Amino acid sequence: MDRPEFYRFHNGRQANLPFAAEEYEARLAGLRAAMDGAGVAAVVLTSMQNIAYYSGFLYCSFGRPYGLVVTEADSVTISAGIDAGQPWRRCHGDNITYTDWKRDNFWRAVAHVAGTGQVIGYEGDHLTVAQREKLEDFLQPVVTVDIAPATMVQRMHKSAAEIALIRHGAQVADVGGYAIRDAIKVGAREIDIAMAGRDAMELEIAKRFPDAEYRDTWVWFQSGLNTDGAHNPVTGRKLEHGDILSLNTFPMISGYYTALERTLFVGAVDDASRRIWEANVAAHELGMSLLKPGASCAQVTQAINAFFADHDLLQYRTFGYGHSFGVLSHYYGREAGLELREDIDTVLEPGMVISMEPMLTIADGQPGAGGYREHDILVITEDGNENITGFPYGPAHNVIG
Repeated sequence: MDRPEFYRFHNGRQANLPFAAEEYEARLAGLRAAMDGAGVAAVVLTSMQNIAYYSGFLYCSFGRPYGLVVTEADSVTISAGIDAGQPWRRCHGDNITYTDWKRDNFWRAVAHVAGTGQVIGYEGDHLTVAQREKLEDFLQPVVTVDIAPATMVQRMHKSAAEIALIRHGAQVADVGGYAIRDAIKVGAREIDIAMAGRDAMELEIAKRFPDAEYRDTWVWFQSGLNTDGAHNPVTGRKLEHGDILSLNTFPMISGYYTALERTLFVGAVDDASRRIWEANVAAHELGMSLLKPGASCAQVTQAINAFFADHDLLQYRTFGYGHSFGVLSHYYGREAGLELREDIDTVLEPGMVISMEPMLTIADGQPGAGGYREHDILVITEDGNENITGFPYGPAHNVIG
């Protein structure tokens, strides 16, 4: 039997992608402009976020390499045989399937499209040392150029179509939030409440996007001590009267992440906790008022720092105050150039999408112990911002029962 190293398996009809073909072509045009500026002949993208951003295909690695090769004329996803025709059905452009009859057939397929002896762009923040060595062996580039920073800058500026999808995501996050609120009661487990929110969001996504793939939507619902970290997993702990709660819904729509995060209490909130909560809400509102064109991430951060310092609370801050949205998840993607931290000087521009999410953590055993966090998503407009999160925040709304 003749076993090919790679082949095209364009099986069935192509599916409706998250965006129109013109959207992907505009993104590829932006990438090719960056390639021209850097003198790059071909780019080999390997991350989930960039392959999805430029082609629409969101891969499932399971330890196998995947890629998108972009040249002046071509855009070709490279996928594993285990996925058969699904990558082609779900991508803009061409697709080549590599086989596992021989080790490194992935790189043979990449070289087939990218050519050898060229100036090659790659993602320095994603390609492993081992895979970087294989790139050198199979493509024999005259020079390699890290294209990841340029792609991140491009992804930070959202198109109208992206903002429309993100707006849907924020609304779906609210749906999950209300389902969680309805499930909160003394004696309920974190896991059961989290499942109620997740199920509601997945049903809502399927209603709004009947042609999509459905995966990766999740909830972190934390109570008591488990609220101290923003990314603490769900447990089987049962809620008790007076518990502090952290509601976190994360709908995933075709690789696009959105979020809703709220502090709540079960039944009652004590005076010490209310003081911390109200201060964090005030910081949240201050921060949202500062998100406008011309402001830098560092300037916004410093202003919120000053507010917390004035209230003797800055020492309880645990991380930055917000981040960008787009093709990202808790296990792939990040637009680090648009985060509200002291060391980020990016200036906000219309079309960027960013969260405001101050968090204070008070240690167990101290008055007001727990983690307090509010999170809204804001679209930067020509003269300010638009808040696309609808779920209410603060003690007036979120003391439940």
